[in-house]
Amino acid sequence: MKLFCRQSGNGRPVIILHGLFGLSDNWVTFGRLLSRDYSVYIPDLRNHGQSPHSKVFDFPSLEEDLVELVEEHELENVYLIGHSLGGKTAMYFTLHHPGLVRKLVVVDISFRRSTPGNEHQLLLQAMLAVDFTMAKSRADVDKQLQLQIHSQKLRQFLLKDIYWRDRHSLDWRPDLQAINENLPLIFEDVDVTGIFTGPALFVRGGLSDYILDSDLEELTVKFPAAEVKTIANASHWVHADAPGEFFGLVKNFLDR
Repeated sequence: MKLFCRQSGNGRPVIILHGLFGLSDNWVTFGRLLSRDYSVYIPDLRNHGQSPHSKVFDFPSLEEDLVELVEEHELENVYLIGHSLGGKTAMYFTLHHPGLVRKLVVVDISFRRSTPGNEHQLLLQAMLAVDFTMAKSRADVDKQLQLQIHSQKLRQFLLKDIYWRDRHSLDWRPDLQAINENLPLIFEDVDVTGIFTGPALFVRGGLSDYILDSDLEELTVKFPAAEVKTIANASHWVHADAPGEFFGLVKNFLDR
């Protein structure tokens, strides 16, 4: 699948993969800063943003999309960054194609299966519950989301996924039905053979439980050169909660 992709800058290639319900636009500011020294590629994953939709939505398909992106742009020695779903996809890709990846950055996600009832499922339920026949503006959508999502920051994150389908109708960009039907596959653990011996950085939020201390042993088996950094006052959306500290960690790791 040919993904919509934003590209900027020159230098060694950096690919940034957003998380579930995200889109490339979430990483534009971060990517613009990196593009001073690197060639930055930020795709929309399938069923997200401006990329095509598909009923197939699992890690093998996400990996194949990334392979196609790398081949299309003739990239080598890629610096790969992924958050949440993008982080699992990045690990999956790296363990299958270690020769293509120079450095790996995984943001607040581990191999293990996510537990039911987590934040992403709440977001999906809230999005599916929106009645667009009663929404004439993003503010109207925001009012509906408030019934289930109390965090203004999370609502603003989701509202970036709204677009005008025509002159009179708003809609979600993500294919929520395909995501909902395949959600168990996305929350499953990543069971991939292989080892990546190159540099790897895992960044976790101190207020998040997506990378637990009990996960570190398995991570360091698969990624023996891994470093783990914790940003104390950040949630799962580390890059949004502590953008300066997060950028500093990642930039320092890539520049070394």
